[in-house]
Amino acid sequence: MFTGIVEETGELVAFGAAPSGPGWKLEVAARVALQDLAVGDSIAVNGCCLTATRAGPSSVHFDLLEESRRLTSFSQLKAGARVNLERSLRLGGKMGGHIVTGHIDAVGLIEVFEPRGADHYLRVRVPASQSRYVISKGSIAIDGVSLTVAEAGPDSLAVWLIPHTLAVTALGDKRAGDQVNLEFDLLGKYVEKLLPGRAG
Repeated sequence: MFTGIVEETGELVAFGAAPSGPGWKLEVAARVALQDLAVGDSIAVNGCCLTATRAGPSSVHFDLLEESRRLTSFSQLKAGARVNLERSLRLGGKMGGHIVTGHIDAVGLIEVFEPRGADHYLRVRVPASQSRYVISKGSIAIDGVSLTVAEAGPDSLAVWLIPHTLAVTALGDKRAGDQVNLEFDLLGKYVEKLLPGRAG
């Protein structure tokens, strides 16, 4: 469980197919995320919950399923790219964002990302089949960053980013045409499941 409040941006060291067997290997250089880290701990990498399989003095390693690569924006990652990192929520810790599971619902496509005054406007295309989960003034996690939806369209959403968010996350590296990981608000998905006639 996470909050969508990024603790640091790490740097992608390597990402490639496992040398033997199916799956992928991911290595990320980090500092804060390595503190008190144990093998088996969960870390959200660009919003995707991954299990640490090995940790060194300056980096952490993860194993990814083919499904994780297919259903996220990881396939676009290149060595040197910054990624958003958040360690799992600890009991008694601050809950500054919203409830984020680290289970990516969809990959969005950035349509517009531009400065408007002191802030930045970000519009992301959302699969139309999942746009019902986007609610104006509701919560959305974009690459693991907890944000408030400013506009909700039939196949897109828009958020505003303050300078602080751009400074402490990797979202500032994104451009129109890039993919981002999306996790919709958990509460909305549960409500839909429980409503009569709407169970999936």
